[in-house]
Order: sequence, then C-alpha cells, then structure tokens
Amino acid sequence: MRGSYERGLRQQIDWGLVISYLLLVIIGWVNIYASSHGTDTGPALSFDMRSGKQFVWILTSLGLATFILFVLNSRLWEVISIPSYAFVFFLLVLVIFVSKDVKGSHSWFELGPVKFQPAEISKITTSLVLAALMSRQNFKMGRLKDFMMVAATILLPMLAIVAESETGSALVYVGFIFVLYREGFSGWFLACGGLAVIVFILTLTASPYAAALVLVASVSLCYSYSNNKIRRWVTRELPLTIFLAFMPKIWSLLAGEEPQGIWTVLTPFNILVGAVSATMPYFMFKAFRDKKFSLWASVMAFIAGIIMVFSTEFIFNDVLQDHQRKRIEVLLGLKEDPSGVGYNVNQSMIAIGSGGLFGKGFLNGTQTTFGFVPEQSTDFIFCTVGEEWGFLGCLSVILLYVFMISRLIIDAEKSREPFTRVYGYCVASLIFMHLFINIGMTIGLMPVIGIPLPFLSYGGSSLWAFTILLFIFIALYRQESKYF
Repeated sequence: MRGSYERGLRQQIDWGLVISYLLLVIIGWVNIYASSHGTDTGPALSFDMRSGKQFVWILTSLGLATFILFVLNSRLWEVISIPSYAFVFFLLVLVIFVSKDVKGSHSWFELGPVKFQPAEISKITTSLVLAALMSRQNFKMGRLKDFMMVAATILLPMLAIVAESETGSALVYVGFIFVLYREGFSGWFLACGGLAVIVFILTLTASPYAAALVLVASVSLCYSYSNNKIRRWVTRELPLTIFLAFMPKIWSLLAGEEPQGIWTVLTPFNILVGAVSATMPYFMFKAFRDKKFSLWASVMAFIAGIIMVFSTEFIFNDVLQDHQRKRIEVLLGLKEDPSGVGYNVNQSMIAIGSGGLFGKGFLNGTQTTFGFVPEQSTDFIFCTVGEEWGFLGCLSVILLYVFMISRLIIDAEKSREPFTRVYGYCVASLIFMHLFINIGMTIGLMPVIGIPLPFLSYGGSSLWAFTILLFIFIALYRQESKYF
C-alpha cells in the first residue's frame, strides 16, 4: 500500500486564490489613488493621500496573510470559533452605547487615529462558528434543534448590526443561506424568500391586489410542480389567474368612477383574499389528514405572504428609517431625486457610462478628477474603474471575482474536512453578496446601503477583515493538501 508523502509548497497552496487576491488589491490601490488625486495633493505613497494610507493597510494585510498561512496552526480556528464569536458579539453590542454617531450609525470604535468596525470581524467569527456547528458528526439540517442553532448563530450578530443602523452590513448575512442550502436546507425556502421580496415590491409599486394575485399564482405553481401536476396548473390555475388579472378593470366598469355602498367592500383585493382564505381551513385539514408536507407548506406560504401584503405599508412607513425609505423610492422609480438621495447613484452611472468600451485612461476621468461622486474611494470605487478603464476594465474586475468565488467553491468541494468545506462556502457567499450589492448600487439596481467592494475599497478594517477571511480558508485548505 502506497504511503502518503508531504507535498511541496507549490502544491499545498491554491496560488490561483492568492494571485487573484493580489491583483484585486493592486487594482484597488491604483483606483483609490485615481479617485482621490483630484482632491488630495501629493505622491501616491504620501500619508496625506488616501492611497498612501491604503498602502500601509495593504502591507499590514500581507503580513497578516503570511502569519495566518505560515505561522498559525490551522486547527486553531475551530478551537477558538465559539469564544471569538462571543467576544465579537459583545463588541457589536458595546459599540452601540460607546461609539460616536457617524451619519446616524453607531458602529465604529475609535482607538486614537485608528477606527475599528466590529461588524467586519463578525463575518469571520460567524463563518467559523457555522463551520464548527455544521461539521459536527451528528449534525442534520432537517433537525429542528440543529437548524435553530444555525439560525441563531446568523441572526444574533445580524440583529446587533441592525441596531447599530448598519443595514447594509446586516443584509450581507443573508448570503449565508447559500451555505445552508449546500448543507441540506430546502430550496423551497429560498423560493419563499424571493417571493416575499417580489410581494413587498409589488405591494409598493403596483397594488396589494397585484401582489396577492402573484402570491396565489406562485404558491399554486410551486405546489403543482412539487406534485408533478404542472399540466393541471396550466389548464386550470393559469387561465383563472389570467382572468383574475382583468378583474380590476371589470370591477371599475361595474362600480363606476366613485364606488359606493357594497362596491366599497367587494373590491377585487377583498374578493381574492377572502375567497382563498375561506378555503384555507379545508386545505389545512387535508394536509394534516394526508400528511402532505407540500400542501402544508403551501398553506403556510400563502398565510405568510398575505401577512406580508398587509404589513408592507407598516414596515415601509414605520419600521424603515427616512433615508432608507427615500433610497427605496428612488430605486423603484416611485420618486425622482437626482440632487438628493439619488445623487450618488446618478453621478456613479454617469461616470461608468462615460467610460465607454476602453475608458478615458488612468487619471483622465472627469467625474473622478473633480470629485463629482461622493464616497468614490470607498463604496463607489467601482465607478472609478468604469470611467477610467471602461467596460473591459469592469469586466476584468468582475471576472477576477468570479474566478475567486469559483475557486473557493471548487476547493471547498474537494475538501475532506466538513469544517473546511462549510467555511469555504461561507467565504464565497460573503464575497458574492458584497460584490452583488456594491456593484448593484453603483449602477442603480440596488439601494445605496453603504458596503465596500472586497479588496478594492479604501479602508483598513474592511481590507484586514477580508484578508483574514480569505487566508484562513487558504490555510485550512493548505493543511489538507499537505499530504497526498
């Protein structure tokens, strides 16, 4: 029987991940200089320039990466996962009470000239605890106890970050649902989450009736699909859905321009919700009698969806903060505010669009040089890439991220240790969510919620956090790849 042997350093480390990391960091530093050279004066390495400060953060990050990869024992991360999670959660709560108000947010510790945001480190500790919990030998995602432990691990820091008024950072935690899905979480729950977002948007932009109609059609379609009854849905539920889509028009013709009497009660929305709700007890009884999980889940999805329709106005007007409401209104086209809330996105899209195919060239971007885009070296760093390097530059950056995420997933799948696999998926999900939200908000597809672009945006705590997050996985994978 052939014995195992220790592989060389070149075979142990996924250099593709390391090289893509270095390229993104260099691209970020170049564009940070480009985004600030019009307002700051001095050479790129001057400490008076943001690029000079970022260069220091880059050097320290490389030091951290080397320390994690070659000095620390990779088995340490599983051991300290729960204590570090508890400590960082304590910091998340503490920062709410002791930090200064920065644009309505209480999320930064100030230690002299250094500012530290525990929400960035929380992504690492949450990933480590999820990996530790889900790699246990008897863990089962379908078991209620195990699922509740995983859900609490994600929700506790998420709620603390929301309390800090850092909604954007909290939203990133939604990405962990991809990890849960990989480990056995039902895809139907993902579909329910997507449907909830659609119902919320339709209630705001169209009408509660349109949202309820889409809800009923979607739930019936999912039930039919799970029970191999698509043909019946096409011949029965689909024609009924099409007919109900014309109900508001028919109702307006019958009720007139100013409905009175019984017409104020018999609205299309009331008729639809009332008719479907009246059948719910029957379907619940049938689901219980036949022990049919798909029917029971469909009933619960409908009830939750109707609650969402009725609570959307309350959530939008009484739960969301004023600036969050305005950003959603601008994003959904409910309001135009090019000089107010929509200014950043409007200027960002102008910068990206003006870059064309090849860009205006390094330091030649007018939007960049004259500082027309606020936060251009942090949250809106991508528009600098678009203006000065054009579509090809944007595509190259996105492809680097796609390469990094795909390598993380491939390495995670090849891992023999469940801890390494789960942690790798956590890293991939977090980077994907940051990429999706950040680029989405710079091109007007997502509300402006203020999260950095990994490895590119200016800021020490962000660069440190993503470096540690990535190189812990590279170290874990190296430990597994030592022997063949």
